[in-house]
Amino acid sequence: MSIEQQLTELRKELAEHNYKYYVLDQPSITDYEFDMKLKELQALEAKHPEFFDPNSPTQRVGGAVTKNFNTVVHEHRMYSLDNSYSKEDLEDWEKRIERILGHNNVAFTCELKYDGASMSLTYEDGELVRAVTRGDGFQGDEVTTNVKTIRSVPLKLKGNYPPKFDIRGEIVLPIDGFAKMNEERIANGEDAYMNPRNTASGSLKLQDSAEVAKRPLDCLLYNITGENIGIASQWESLEKARQWGFKVPKEATLVKSVDEILEFVDHWEKHRHELPYEIDGVVIKVNDLQQQDELGYTSKAPRWAMAYKFKAEQVSTVLNEITYQVGRTGAITPVANLQPVLLAGTTVKRASLHNADQIALLDIRERDTVYVEKGGEIIPKIIGVDLSKRPSDSVPTTYITHCPECDTHLVREEGEAKHFCPNVLGCPPQVAGRIQHYISRKAMDIEGLGSETVELLVKEGLITDYADLYTLTKEQIVPLERMAEKSAENLINGIERSKEIPFERVLFALGIRFVGETVAKKLARHYKSIEALQAASLDDLVNVDEIGIKIAESVRDFFQDERNRRLISRLSEYGVQLSISEEKLLNQTDKLSGNSFVVSGVFEQVSRNELKKLIEDNGGKVSSSISSKTSYLVAGDNMGPSKRTKAESLGIPIITENDFLNMIS
Repeated sequence: MSIEQQLTELRKELAEHNYKYYVLDQPSITDYEFDMKLKELQALEAKHPEFFDPNSPTQRVGGAVTKNFNTVVHEHRMYSLDNSYSKEDLEDWEKRIERILGHNNVAFTCELKYDGASMSLTYEDGELVRAVTRGDGFQGDEVTTNVKTIRSVPLKLKGNYPPKFDIRGEIVLPIDGFAKMNEERIANGEDAYMNPRNTASGSLKLQDSAEVAKRPLDCLLYNITGENIGIASQWESLEKARQWGFKVPKEATLVKSVDEILEFVDHWEKHRHELPYEIDGVVIKVNDLQQQDELGYTSKAPRWAMAYKFKAEQVSTVLNEITYQVGRTGAITPVANLQPVLLAGTTVKRASLHNADQIALLDIRERDTVYVEKGGEIIPKIIGVDLSKRPSDSVPTTYITHCPECDTHLVREEGEAKHFCPNVLGCPPQVAGRIQHYISRKAMDIEGLGSETVELLVKEGLITDYADLYTLTKEQIVPLERMAEKSAENLINGIERSKEIPFERVLFALGIRFVGETVAKKLARHYKSIEALQAASLDDLVNVDEIGIKIAESVRDFFQDERNRRLISRLSEYGVQLSISEEKLLNQTDKLSGNSFVVSGVFEQVSRNELKKLIEDNGGKVSSSISSKTSYLVAGDNMGPSKRTKAESLGIPIITENDFLNMIS
């Protein structure tokens, strides 16, 4: 047997033992025997580096150091899930599904909702090529080197798998492993970690993969995504994933009614603490993938999935003081500063009180004993007051009248939930907040510049607005606290690269009230340049697709402010992209303007995502569900029958992929 064959056989054998131990929990050799075989492989690889394999079992021990984690755009967006908390929520959801599909023949998979760090793994030709955190759903951090150290993540797959796909799941820290880590930290005189979820998430961002390898992380997979993957249902995808070597939780079940869903929920709410991992609810998915395709997505979540959250844990503690925070838009948020209390594995010291109305409604006062729970087990909130423990000399809370940062008199416009500080240019948190929004990942994504650095630059008087960023020099930055020559250089380079960010993201970065990412894209595509947008009248703006009077007034007010016009002029001078590039303009037309398209099925010449982009690039609108406003249904292979039936009943033209491509040619 040749050296290359020996290496191949040994790697294959060790991978199989690893799978039996970490995925099936059925070891067939002792730890000592495994270690001896691993050492044998390491020795052979050291002698013959020409046969190096990045997915060899020896690569799981880590050792590679990642200084900066690359940002990677997800090929398929990682959506969040809508939440439900009652039987009524689930029944309403089921009715919506049946109304869209036009029948009640729907089955569901029920899966446990693991409390970990969401992860997307990409496999090509059966090998792990990339691991990316969820991030904001559109893009995340590549942590492939660290994820390879997790023994339950297969580096090479078994059986008959698609040539390329993504599989999503959670990186979790088992409760026993978490407890052992904390025992060791305490014994070493270090502070204990607070909860498994945050520790798992933090582990993925450690620079030294050898340190990650020391942590008992596990990876539970539950969702396969890709083009033409040959799977008909969620249940089948779980079975296939197991066959290919993934660790897929076995607690999932297939049901046909809300009552069966609730039986599953009730069982696991009672028995959740018997599991080796933390869970915070149940995820329910429409089982049939064709039905999933027909149901589509809202702007934030799939219509075919729902997270049923377990009842939030609740504790009581003392409210020591109410303070007030100023946001980047000037919105005032009251904050309850609490006597520290342990809640759902985290020490809670603060909770949002939302606004003056909530304080008045609950009659919340300083020194009250209050009931605190985590909304969705994430954000702490006060839900009530224990009046029996209220001090006899207690006085009602008087909401502040002046900004806590700049002492400007607060205003509250009719219909607004919060008070605002109108001192837009002179209130420090607003100044820093606008710049922090400008540099954020979804906006200008300036590498090397974080919130703390922004606050420092504002405090030192080096910047007062986001246009000032482009005047900074390395010499100004190096003397600042926590700054060195290299970090200053990275910051300046990051600012320079931001000049390449496309117009729609620059428009979002400007921080115009009510102009989020989606609205910024619509305005950029419609007006093509900042000059055209600035010149638009209120009537013009309202006539843009999905731009209402509230957004239109905000855009008009922003550009009528001479200070903002000066900012835009300076950004233009510094080379920031304030119009759609010539290249993009060449690829964009108004051929489909005023038309709304629903895309369904599998296509041959372009992928579904590419087809949707072509619609938007040519001025059309993509919708996920058919209505009387739909102009065309673009039908591919394996399209669900209910979409066709609904389109026919409404008299909506059904066109093929070729028909559509001819429309834009």
